[in-house]
Amino acid sequence: MDLIIDRETISLWKGQAPYMDMSPGQREPSLMPYPVEGSKGAVVVCPGGGYVMKADHEGRAIAEMLNRGGVSAFVLDYRVKPCRFEAPLADARRAIRVVRSMGYEKVAIMGFSAGGHLCCSAATLYDGGDPEADDPIERLSCRPDGFIPCYAVVSFASFRHQGSLESLLGERAEDLNLIRRFSAELHVTPDTPPAFIWHTADDGVVPVENSLNLAAAMAHCGVPVELHIFPHGEHGLGLAEDRPDVSQWATLLQRWLDMQGYAAR
Repeated sequence: MDLIIDRETISLWKGQAPYMDMSPGQREPSLMPYPVEGSKGAVVVCPGGGYVMKADHEGRAIAEMLNRGGVSAFVLDYRVKPCRFEAPLADARRAIRVVRSMGYEKVAIMGFSAGGHLCCSAATLYDGGDPEADDPIERLSCRPDGFIPCYAVVSFASFRHQGSLESLLGERAEDLNLIRRFSAELHVTPDTPPAFIWHTADDGVVPVENSLNLAAAMAHCGVPVELHIFPHGEHGLGLAEDRPDVSQWATLLQRWLDMQGYAAR
């Protein structure tokens, strides 16, 4: 397994309108690649940050962990507040298409906290691509082959994280149609991709019911799901390297990805 060290950011939109018209005062959305030669699959990583920022410890360190498991990773710098509504989801969908265009057999998406909300949205609000699009990337499906919500904000309808909701929806934070649209547990179908989910039971910021309800909806629809609930741990642990009980999630995920066919051989 060879790690590729030289990296250049990959622009998602390359200045295309209307996408950049929706991005006041922010950098153009991009991917930072962490490829592994020979890996069959790749994971798009969405750091958390309440749709206000992106947490550093949920980006590069996570990508390097995936690399150690033989899986390529791409850290997504997606749009946040004051960009709202569909802007982050458009970036996640585009990221999946861009990585898929590189020839990987499987592309998953992973996210933490509000990045987990984005991950869940991408895994339940996808399309098969536009065969009439001039841009060949837009002809590709944005349905991920798997998703990995980590202490994720899954729902805006119940057990929600109010800060993430307000940052994403702004003045429309009480719009019931938008609340339902961005509550992933309400959109699970038999076509939803398989998931690896983890949370801590006493998370004091994002209630564990977010993950429990998502897993229950997937089980109800017959979608494969692996769920790990650790008894203790504060919100935002990332790799949780100082918590031996929780840190095992990374090894469990590497095993799951290997079994799903993502790793280099």
